[in-house]
Amino acid sequence: MKKVVFSLLCLSICTLSAVAQDNHSPVAPPPPPAAAAQPVAKPAPDPDAGIFKFKEETHDYGEVPEGPLAETDFEFKNVGKKPISITEAHGSCGCTVPKWPQEPILPGKKGVIHVAYTTQGRPGMIMKEVTINSNAQQSPMVLHIRGTVKPKPVEAVTPPAGTPPPAPVAPPVPVKK
Repeated sequence: MKKVVFSLLCLSICTLSAVAQDNHSPVAPPPPPAAAAQPVAKPAPDPDAGIFKFKEETHDYGEVPEGPLAETDFEFKNVGKKPISITEAHGSCGCTVPKWPQEPILPGKKGVIHVAYTTQGRPGMIMKEVTINSNAQQSPMVLHIRGTVKPKPVEAVTPPAGTPPPAPVAPPVPVKK
């Protein structure tokens, strides 16, 4: 029994000294803090790139009736030194559809971006945007359309000729309890 106790005592001492050595072992220093993520710098615009000069960047339709398309043309001139190539244009919703020139607009030349707004089923305020992506200095370029769609007048339904008028409805009879 003495041997067993002595053996357990020796085993405990060895285990404790091993644990103590692990606690005193040199600890690796914490890794250096990660370098702060630097924002990716946007490349500087080409100083010779084309430059949009629009007659107007916001078109106000005023009041338009519900139903027909509300259309306008945004005219611009390239006042830069290089041609402008429009790669894409899109409206802020599916009801605003732009059409743009597919060929480059040379310096000193004019171009047109046609915008059609669907008024059918959209009475109320018009506040939409058209975003133009290109190689011009102002890319993306944002154009705006504004206005008010007047709702269609409610038409009174008239019965066809020869149809008898509807039967009068009798007032409800009070029920005695």
